[in-house]
Amino acid sequence: QLQLVESGGGLVQPGGSLRLSCVASGFFLDAYYMAWFRQAPGKEREAVSCIATVGNRKKYADSVKGRFTISRDDAKNTVYLQMDNLKPEDTAVYYCAADRIERLLQSTYNLWGQGTQVTVTS
Repeated sequence: QLQLVESGGGLVQPGGSLRLSCVASGFFLDAYYMAWFRQAPGKEREAVSCIATVGNRKKYADSVKGRFTISRDDAKNTVYLQMDNLKPEDTAVYYCAADRIERLLQSTYNLWGQGTQVTVTS
């Protein structure tokens, strides 16, 4: 069974940091393009960042550039999202996604995790 499991969410103050992890099971991550998305209450799901396979090309939404960093460790079958200088508007459920076809920041990935909640509040 192909599965993605996110972790690392939580409650943090503005300006704080969190690192999200997404562990794949049932398949090897190295052949997959990966991405992080988020969905805030009452809003549509939006792309945050994506990372390619060979060469690890990365893209970011304008709203997180310079604050978030995506990375992958294929040996651990894990993708990470380092989030620094968090803002209240970053509050959302964060999802990781995987696909063998490059989707960049489109939401058409065919594998999704269950999400992890990130809440930024003072």
